[in-house]
Amino acid sequence: MTTLFDSLRLGALDLPQRILMAPMTRARGTRDHMPTDMMVEYYRQRASAGLIISEAIGISQQGLGWPYATGIWLDEQVAGWRKITDAVHASGGRIIAQLWHMGRVVHPSFLGGGQPVSASVTTAPGQAHTYAGKQPYTPARALPLEEIPALLEDFRHATRNAMKAGFDGVQIHAANGYLIDQFLRNSENFRTDAYGGSIDNRIRLLKEVTQAVAGVIGADRTGVRLTPSSYEQGVRDSDPEPLFKRAAEVLSSIGIAHLELREPPLDGTFGKSERPPLAGVIRKVFSGVLILNSDYDFKRAQAQIEEGLADAIAFGRPFIANPDLPQRLARQLPLAHSEMNTWFTQGSEGYSDYPASDSVKDGELKRERPLMPQSV
Repeated sequence: MTTLFDSLRLGALDLPQRILMAPMTRARGTRDHMPTDMMVEYYRQRASAGLIISEAIGISQQGLGWPYATGIWLDEQVAGWRKITDAVHASGGRIIAQLWHMGRVVHPSFLGGGQPVSASVTTAPGQAHTYAGKQPYTPARALPLEEIPALLEDFRHATRNAMKAGFDGVQIHAANGYLIDQFLRNSENFRTDAYGGSIDNRIRLLKEVTQAVAGVIGADRTGVRLTPSSYEQGVRDSDPEPLFKRAAEVLSSIGIAHLELREPPLDGTFGKSERPPLAGVIRKVFSGVLILNSDYDFKRAQAQIEEGLADAIAFGRPFIANPDLPQRLARQLPLAHSEMNTWFTQGSEGYSDYPASDSVKDGELKRERPLMPQSV
């Protein structure tokens, strides 16, 4: 019987166990998107994860519109991330970079007043988080065909920089209503060219970005994140099953190392799926490592591994307050609960000040509560 604590070969990487750290934006960079020394300690503390998937990292200024999030298009950003990966590796860990383009949810204030891009001329619902507080989203312009080669080169450049920064691979963020997801789904993609209309056309950008990244570092160090069953930031599809089944088939043919699916339960605490999860459908057509994410406790995670539905589980929120989560799960210790009001602040409180279990007595963990859902 396979368990969460069994080793796993993930492409070019050997993982000691299958408890992974999910990507979580924590807003501890600088205003100009540089990694900070505070982040070095945070990631080092969590190096016991089978694999750390980094917070989302912007591939370009055009694609990054979250306050205090980090990028990887400048040499100074690469140097900052190098400190982090060195600390993780020195502690025996493995870490890959999640590469991010937010598309239409980048507010013009991050672009010097410029217009964000998307699959089509659309406007995200709600308000954007900016340095001046929440502001309404503005209409995006449709990314023209002649700009797509430059977008692909931005992904290649970010991938090369991720390798210079010492990451062990990359994950392409194609989920959660961001740019690639905006191309995938028919609620926001109204194009009539080679990137719109049919399923194969709508997954074309995902395919080309994945091929571009894999062409730089190899498919065995490349992964993708998708959110097949959920409705994120106004982005949905009228018939997601054939869309994401086909996307998984194409990604499998490229030979990528892993596919991570964030699919909250229908009754999820943090985010809810509109439809039943599609992991079972995708599992049948994707030959690489399949990682599942969202609202997992130990019992449910172990069951998914035993059933063969997943090869690994990515935990997010439990890693916030439990930096040594794999050890706590193995020892069946109670888990600490994170304070939501410090998730996106810029200080060390609620970030790097949660103790490891060896530094506290059993049953006296900081802010102790039962296991919480995980993916921010």
